Amino acid sequence: MLVACLDLEGVLVPEIWIGVAEWTGIDELRLTTRDISDYDELMRHRLRVLDAHGIGLAQIQEVIATMAPLPGAAAFLDWLRERFQVVILSDTFYEFGMPLMAHLGHPTLLCHRLNVVENRIVGYTLRQTDQKTKAVAALQSLNLTVIASGDSYNDTGMLTQAQAGILFDPPASVVAEFPHFPVARDYDQLRVAFSEAAARVG
Repeated sequence: MLVACLDLEGVLVPEIWIGVAEWTGIDELRLTTRDISDYDELMRHRLRVLDAHGIGLAQIQEVIATMAPLPGAAAFLDWLRERFQVVILSDTFYEFGMPLMAHLGHPTLLCHRLNVVENRIVGYTLRQTDQKTKAVAALQSLNLTVIASGDSYNDTGMLTQAQAGILFDPPASVVAEFPHFPVARDYDQLRVAFSEAAARVG
């Protein structure tokens, strides 16, 4: 049985934090895992910025309510579900990601949770450290074959763990550091990459 594991932001939906940065005009929130590979360092930076500007969960959810999947993402996901079991593995939070799942047919989403007190985001609770890689390993322990795709540094662990990994429209720095992964720049190329990987490892 083949399982497709996909990152969410940058693969199926826009980067949520970039959307918040554009909505608030706070450029410090534009940083993502494409820029800072240490997730805890990145999140501590984000929470400091939110606190300094008095931005809470409700304001961020207002931004998310205006967002839609990337053009072609829903159709690609439909194509993928006809051929694979699909799991979304993301370092976002349920409070951010779940509103977007309705646009994508409610796929399985495994991510983290925010700690919120009276609208103020005071911290976050990881499902577990390096959860994407560990989720792929757990699926493999059930004798499932995993093909994974993501765009950032924090996806490379699951891409390495999977029987096949595919980078989707990654920044040049990630391609340079992980040149052994095939690169798809659009959903047509990603369909081909998944089909080729399935033929190879399935």
